[in-house]
Amino acid sequence: MKPINEVTSILTPLDRSNVDTDQIISKEFLKRIERTGFGKYLFYHWRFDAEGNKKDGFVLNDPRFDGSEILVARENFGCGSSREHAPWAILDYGFRVVIAPSYADIFYNNCLKNCILPIRLQEEEVEELLAKGKAEPVRLEVNLAEQTVTQPDGTVHRFDIDPYWKEMLLNGWDEIALTFKYEDQITKYEKTMQRA
Repeated sequence: MKPINEVTSILTPLDRSNVDTDQIISKEFLKRIERTGFGKYLFYHWRFDAEGNKKDGFVLNDPRFDGSEILVARENFGCGSSREHAPWAILDYGFRVVIAPSYADIFYNNCLKNCILPIRLQEEEVEELLAKGKAEPVRLEVNLAEQTVTQPDGTVHRFDIDPYWKEMLLNGWDEIALTFKYEDQITKYEKTMQRA
């Protein structure tokens, strides 16, 4: 997985609360067996009409936010079912960071396991980012090592993250890669077991 340390990007203001995993990636797109290719279906029914045409007024259809790596939303992001396809779609679309006041627990953990940084900020801080981001494109600097989100005017928001997940994201490790850290000890143990 690609490590995360610093992400500097225009924020995409998704001004919605209680965004559930079926809205993130609808059930009819879950037939793929790979982890890739889901980005084109992200928020599909909000982005496209029944004929597949882009809907006016939806933030992901606004060219000002093309290439954005930071998604900002309201509380309870990722609620609903536990489908891991939701973070796969977010990552495949290009978002590396999601900022919200709160998340559904399973979604939050699925983000971390798929190398997406889910940041919890205070509701008033998120409100400020959404308001600014809707008014004009706003470039944020996210620094995982320092645990900061910095606005263009120098305003700094600090966030918490479990040290275990911080190390995993900074190194781009998933749980399998973490196992390889102990490859020498595993090999030694296996040789000991073979002799026993």
